[in-house]
Amino acid sequence: MKKEVSSGAEKAEQLTRKNNNSTKTKNSRPANAKASKNTKSKTVKNGTKKKTVKPAKKEINEKKLKKQQAREEKKLAAAKIRAEKKQKRLEKQLEHKQKRLDRIAAFKEKRAEQREKRRARRDMLKHESKEARIKRRAEEREAKIEARTAKREAAAAERQAKREHRLKVRAEKRADRKERKHAPGFGGWLAAVIALGVTTLALGTMTTFGWMNMNGMQADMAGIHTQSLYELNSIVDNLDTNLAKARVSNSSNEQVRILSDIAIESEMAEVVLERLPVGTQLTQNMTSFVNKMGDSAQSMLYAVARGEKLTDSQKASIKYMYEVNLEMKRIINELTSSSNEKEMLKAMKGKENSLMFKSFGDLNNNTIETPKEINDGPFSDSIKKVTAKNLEALEEISSTRAEELAKEYFNAYGLTGARCTGETIAEQIECFNVCLTTNDGEMFAQISKKGGKVVMFDSYKDCATKNFSVERCTDIAQDLLGALGFDNMKAVWTSENGTTCNLNFAYEQDGVIFYPDMIKVKVCEERGIVTGLEGMAYVLNHVERSADDATVSESEAEANLNPDFEIEGSRLAVIPFDEQETLAYEFYGSYGGNDYYIYVDAKTGEEIEVFTVVGTAQGRALM
Repeated sequence: MKKEVSSGAEKAEQLTRKNNNSTKTKNSRPANAKASKNTKSKTVKNGTKKKTVKPAKKEINEKKLKKQQAREEKKLAAAKIRAEKKQKRLEKQLEHKQKRLDRIAAFKEKRAEQREKRRARRDMLKHESKEARIKRRAEEREAKIEARTAKREAAAAERQAKREHRLKVRAEKRADRKERKHAPGFGGWLAAVIALGVTTLALGTMTTFGWMNMNGMQADMAGIHTQSLYELNSIVDNLDTNLAKARVSNSSNEQVRILSDIAIESEMAEVVLERLPVGTQLTQNMTSFVNKMGDSAQSMLYAVARGEKLTDSQKASIKYMYEVNLEMKRIINELTSSSNEKEMLKAMKGKENSLMFKSFGDLNNNTIETPKEINDGPFSDSIKKVTAKNLEALEEISSTRAEELAKEYFNAYGLTGARCTGETIAEQIECFNVCLTTNDGEMFAQISKKGGKVVMFDSYKDCATKNFSVERCTDIAQDLLGALGFDNMKAVWTSENGTTCNLNFAYEQDGVIFYPDMIKVKVCEERGIVTGLEGMAYVLNHVERSADDATVSESEAEANLNPDFEIEGSRLAVIPFDEQETLAYEFYGSYGGNDYYIYVDAKTGEEIEVFTVVGTAQGRALM
């Protein structure tokens, strides 16, 4: 009979069996592990011998060696970096130490200089009389007062220049608004033509009205052109008044005001000239003249605002502009008083027998030339920053010898005589004035007393048409410079003004341009001869010298320029900067539609000078 067991007892019995089985399993694991270990370490039979299989230690050693080499290289690199940093620290410490020593030495030198000055002053006071002391103190007080006055005047002139510049901008805006207001609108004209066409198509009998309407438009246009002529007449009258004042004014404040007016009125005159119903071939000389007159006035304005005095050349330029403008005023006044609607309509139709064409033809054919004191090229005003370097060692010549040299220099002009008419004594140089006569007029030259160099040459020749190109004019000027003894000269700037070619030449040595050694030449494009020359900067400044070596490469200098600046050419040049000669890279190119000359210091790589080309093809200039 089967024994009945409760479910609780059955579960307890099952749990007991399970524990016994797990104990047996635990006890059997070491034997199995040992068996497996022995299995791994069993020998393999190979014939009659038994070999034991061992792990490859060679591969492990190579990995360890590579890791060790990498660690050594890393240590060496770190040691090298530490050594370089230490060297830099030492160099910096030495540099600071040297600077400190230099400062101490400079301080000691300055203190010794001050002691010497005090000692000298004590000696002077010890032996100075009462009258001399009173006189000295009065002079010192006067010098201080003059210095303060000059400083105040310079500050006032600068403020006035800024004010005049603001007024100029306002005047330009007013002139622009006035031009837009009075200029004939294309949209209105087009609307009138369309309306006339519609009327003609709709009402065939109204063609007469359409013809009368067009005549009315022409009459309106004639009235607008007449108004422009009156406006030009008023501007020329104002220029006459201001140029007359500029000739005699000696106050910096007054000169700033007058020159600002001249600059503004010149630009207004140029705008009005473009609105008149005459071709550019009749107004190109006058347009070029007023353009350059404005640039010249602006250049003088900046000089006066800096506290400088107008030079003799600038005063002569003002006189010349006054005389030319006076002739322009006479002709335009006559034209304005005689002009009427009939004459204006004739000019609008392009008839050459009109009074407008005749008057502007007379102006164009007269000797309207460029004012002489104009910044027409890079560093063309460097004459102000030079001194007589080479003249003192040269032999002084007589007036008779100056006449003989002038005949030799300008023999190609067919001279019939030369006579010395006097002397010019300036702060930097003394010259003989020589008058040269030819079959068709007279010429004028200045020959330096020291060395007999040509300082200036000028002739008055008619020059109405263009027969010679700029390239040919450059060759003509180069030939004359060689005949006058100016060798190794290179054309660095060319500009056409009507039928006159203006060129700047600078001395060139070993491919480097020396701008301080400059000569300006004027060539008549009708006759193909040199009609003017100014060599003051070259005569005073030229000596045999070499430029310093550049420490910055051209590519490094170029990297400091505006990345959008499009470079068209570059070269090394010595330029006047901060009252000394500086080696620089000259970059020529364009940006935003304008041409520029940019100069970068060849030692520091810093941008030190920028010029922009202004004006038109009839008269370029740099600002």
